[in-house]
Amino acid sequence: MTTPKVVGVDLSLTGTGIASNLGWCQRIGETGITTRPLDERLDAIDRLTRDILIAIGGGSGRWPALVAIEIPAYSRSGAGNHERSGLWWQVVRHLHRRDIPVAEIPIQARMRYATGRGSAHKGAVIDAVARRLPAFETRGDDNLADAVILAAMAADHLGHPLASMPATHRAALNAVTWPTTHQPT
Repeated sequence: MTTPKVVGVDLSLTGTGIASNLGWCQRIGETGITTRPLDERLDAIDRLTRDILIAIGGGSGRWPALVAIEIPAYSRSGAGNHERSGLWWQVVRHLHRRDIPVAEIPIQARMRYATGRGSAHKGAVIDAVARRLPAFETRGDDNLADAVILAAMAADHLGHPLASMPATHRAALNAVTWPTTHQPT
């Protein structure tokens, strides 16, 4: 049986983490977006969307069977929330238009899958990735570590776990509303 390609995406303006069960991860971002005039912010969000979609599969022509993307943390305030929300919707809309199934992953589910707890510091997730999924070179970057966990969740959901996970960690999969259709790779 062929392992389907899945991708995890942790969206950020300055450092979107993207990882695939094929063993790679990368970071894409741009600084200073929130301080620019409207037309320049729109252009920057369009560029980020394009670059993220290319990383997800548009450049290789092999789109994933499933994308796991973290739900935005609307409870967090600060600069960039508005722009991050716009980026999230653009990426999800483009994937939806390509009929790529998208799973919205709650932050607590991502943390629980990584650490066994629904609340964890960024360092704990980074450590969990280094320990359980050492093939991924996250270089201590929390955005990359989060993306790796999201990809691992998607792979596990499809029956192709990237590592042996304790039942307490795997229980996080039940907190996700998974799409009902998956595109063949």
